[in-house]
Amino acid sequence: MTLQTQKQPLPRHRVLAKVVAPLKPGYENILTPDALLFLADLERRFGRQRRNLLEDRQDRQERFDYGEFPTFLPETSHVRASMWEVDPIPPALRDRRVEITGPVDRKMMINALNCGAKMFMADFEDATSPTFDNMIQGQINMHDYARGTLTLRDEARGKDYALNETTATMLVRPRGWHLLEANITVDGRPMSASLFDFGLHIFHNGKILADKEIGPFYYLPKLESHKEARLWNDVFNFAQTFAGIDHGTIKSTVLIETLPAAFEMDEILFELKSHITGLNCGRWDYIFSYIKTMRNHKDYVLPDRADVGMDKAFLRAYSLKLIETCHRRRAHAMGGMAAQIPVKGDEAANDAAFAKVRADKEREVMAGHDGTWVAHPALVAVATEVFNEHMPLPHQILRKQVNPHVPESSMLAPHQGKITEGGLRTNISVGITYIAAWLSGRGAVPIHNLMEDAATAEISRSQIWQWLRHGASIELADGSTTKMTSAVFDKTLKEEIGKIEKSMSAEAFSKGHFTKAAEIFTKTATSVDFVDFLTLPAYDQLQKLS
Repeated sequence: MTLQTQKQPLPRHRVLAKVVAPLKPGYENILTPDALLFLADLERRFGRQRRNLLEDRQDRQERFDYGEFPTFLPETSHVRASMWEVDPIPPALRDRRVEITGPVDRKMMINALNCGAKMFMADFEDATSPTFDNMIQGQINMHDYARGTLTLRDEARGKDYALNETTATMLVRPRGWHLLEANITVDGRPMSASLFDFGLHIFHNGKILADKEIGPFYYLPKLESHKEARLWNDVFNFAQTFAGIDHGTIKSTVLIETLPAAFEMDEILFELKSHITGLNCGRWDYIFSYIKTMRNHKDYVLPDRADVGMDKAFLRAYSLKLIETCHRRRAHAMGGMAAQIPVKGDEAANDAAFAKVRADKEREVMAGHDGTWVAHPALVAVATEVFNEHMPLPHQILRKQVNPHVPESSMLAPHQGKITEGGLRTNISVGITYIAAWLSGRGAVPIHNLMEDAATAEISRSQIWQWLRHGASIELADGSTTKMTSAVFDKTLKEEIGKIEKSMSAEAFSKGHFTKAAEIFTKTATSVDFVDFLTLPAYDQLQKLS
């Protein structure tokens, strides 16, 4: 039953959310008085609970620091033991075998929607640097997409971009609960970035997308508990009532990209069961969360990132547990990201990259995943070929498959491997290069033939923090070993910054924010107390640059 047939007017005596950033042409179509009233209402209704849940995160992490490990919750055992399923998946979301992700840049959105993938996740989070202009331009693009007017004229190239007759289905990823939108205040404080991104999208496009039966669909990032999922469910219920769309029209997919959330997958599905279609293996952020959660425990130090693969240890266990959990509840179990991109001018390297993608996708589909992610349009074909070969139906939810039992201990088992000088140098180089690009307004950055986003820098700096914290043994290039110390880090940092500086002109280095990026990276990699997210101090710097 439809709760309402049209948006309900918001009372005019209420105070609007306040825009504290300069306005540019076109913003007025998004930041309308009614939209700002809606944002203020969202923040007032749900902001306090969000802040309380963030405090719960801190309390929980303190327990982990002092020896309590993540585990399946005894108080929700009845949810895990009982028989229930998520609500039926709508037609637009039934076949998700290949999804492409990317920033909310207009040209990239059009190319992604046209590339042949089944789904496109437009990312306001890790793949987009959150300058206010990027955020609002992204909302303008969403507005035009919903109305069928998403086009672009590239005057420099004399080229027009428009959507094909058949395109990918769009899902939108708002920013995580821990982030703020500093350019919008409610009652004198910055509002939740999650509520800002979601609120503007549902306000302007929810009813239109629902009428077309192509949305509104969302990806929810970085949840750490089922209570955080419950808050999203409350937000969805309120927003649907306001927008005048049926209960359950909003559908979400939750990224399981934090270690605590992996022990609450049943509970997260249960809290959102009217508004969820599946879970996704957000592998890169999951590695970061593993390091962050287990940071005080020497037995859980990870080797070089290159040795932390999805085919073993805690990553394999979590992917199999996700498949088992989702299929029991008739939900999609989505695989993770293939970060490789085409390598121009090097046929052998390009062939190797595509071979890695093929092997990764074969592992996923044979394990039972219902779809996967790629970061570049050129990879859609190979991923589609693999899934078509092994999964002829739209998904594998009903497939009778016996997977190995996943014991709780395996969910924490660390990877074995070496910590090397090369791994240290890569972490420093990639981390600084990415942060510099992020401060320059770019969130998806090709580095060393991989498409990197914010999770890359998080892994890079958190690994160094962990190695320093526990005095890890590092294998040097000459085969000898040394202990990881501040002196080793400082020396290597200086050398890697020197390499970056030599690779470009003095003007490019200065304008590229590399010095400030190195400062942020160093602070978050070497601080006594672990910084929860490097994007928090980086966002403060981004605001100064905007």
